[in-house]
Amino acid sequence: MGDLENSLIIHFEKDGMKFEIYVDKNLVYDYKEGKPIGISKVLVVDEIFKDARKGERHSEDDLIKAFGTTDPNKIADYIIKHGEVPLTTEMRRRLIEEKRKKIIAIILREAIDPRTNAPIPELRLKNAMEQVKIHIDPLKDAEAQVKDVIAALRPVLPIKFEKIKIEVRIPPEYAARSYGVLKEYGIKKEEWTTTGSLVVIVEIPAGLQGEFYDRINKITHGNVITNVLK
Repeated sequence: MGDLENSLIIHFEKDGMKFEIYVDKNLVYDYKEGKPIGISKVLVVDEIFKDARKGERHSEDDLIKAFGTTDPNKIADYIIKHGEVPLTTEMRRRLIEEKRKKIIAIILREAIDPRTNAPIPELRLKNAMEQVKIHIDPLKDAEAQVKDVIAALRPVLPIKFEKIKIEVRIPPEYAARSYGVLKEYGIKKEEWTTTGSLVVIVEIPAGLQGEFYDRINKITHGNVITNVLK
């Protein structure tokens, strides 16, 4: 038996029966989101209960009927992934902050200011989110929340999601070492010239322009020609 003081009880109903399990409150949210944590570390008590606080357990017949197994780890995995995990105030705050950071990272990577066609400064984005009091769902995937966040931000911060194609010409002495970096960004077309130069077309989120130019200029010491394709 694990530490009950640091546990939560998850309630779950299936086939007209109620099931309860004790889980580690510090690990269960990460497990539910798919992080590599063993279910044996998350399940505090290796039992499936009718009433956890009273210690009333389900029969093996009940478990097989509802889950097709009596293995507490397999059953706990199902309950955690399909049930609702209650949030402590501390965990709610932590998850909201994690999701906020992920949402900001996605917007900074994918979006531009349509007035300038330039990436959006991080401070401006954060200030706009504070201004409109963005709601972040602690249990909803960050990418799934971006659309609603963008809609809330548009009255105070023009945002445009766009991908751009850039033609990149690299001289022979830097071609081989640059290829790996270019491949990270997604090569749409490539050509090695008879002189050994590398010519590629990459397609990237518009918000990554600054990062892309910085990396490719650094690896070529500025000996690169780039051209944004229309």
